[in-house]
Amino acid sequence: MKLFEVIVILHVLAGATGLISFWIPIAARKGGVSHRKWGRVASLAFMAAGTLAVAMALLSLYGPEQRLPMITDRVLFRGLFGWMMLYLGLLTISFADYGLAVVRHRTNRAGLRTARHQLLFAAVAVSALNCGLYGLTTGEPLMALVAAIGLIAVATQLVYIWRPSVARGAHVAEHFRSLLGMGISAYTAFLSVGLIRLVPDHVFNPVIWAIPSTVGVALIIVFTLKARKAAARAPSVR
Repeated sequence: MKLFEVIVILHVLAGATGLISFWIPIAARKGGVSHRKWGRVASLAFMAAGTLAVAMALLSLYGPEQRLPMITDRVLFRGLFGWMMLYLGLLTISFADYGLAVVRHRTNRAGLRTARHQLLFAAVAVSALNCGLYGLTTGEPLMALVAAIGLIAVATQLVYIWRPSVARGAHVAEHFRSLLGMGISAYTAFLSVGLIRLVPDHVFNPVIWAIPSTVGVALIIVFTLKARKAAARAPSVR
């Protein structure tokens, strides 16, 4: 079995674990044992899947073999299985890492200002810009729209990390937004990159692409409003 095939199998296993366990902490009591346990399982599974997605993207772009030769549109292939898979892999890793770290460093945001976190944000931003520009230059604006989501997410996370003070409990909203964003990026990758294998004619169907973002953004809004009400009654912390 070739290296790429092994990576694909491991990616599917990790991704399936994340996609299934992702919903348990959402439905469970927030802060409870099930929420913490399965939230960590989903995060680690998505981080593994994202890392494997990055490896697949690099092999698709620079490997010695032509991947999925049945796809005759190689420009589209490079966009989906190359640059967008690379971007979504990094975005998923970043969301998962930040979602766990923001809770771990809830009393001292300086822990989020280390080079490791900042370099990951930079990698997401660069890959998002590259993905968006590739989509615009090849006539696939949905790639640019998906890239914009990552840029907005990175910007809001950096604001939280570097602002002088935040309300006590503000990390809760950051935690929910990042892990829900993790789910959005993972499901978007599943429906877009994975979809081309089954129904390539619908790979850029806006309705299909809108499903993860619509559900995820709705959940983000609900949790954000709840967190803001709680934070409004709490004093600020540094």
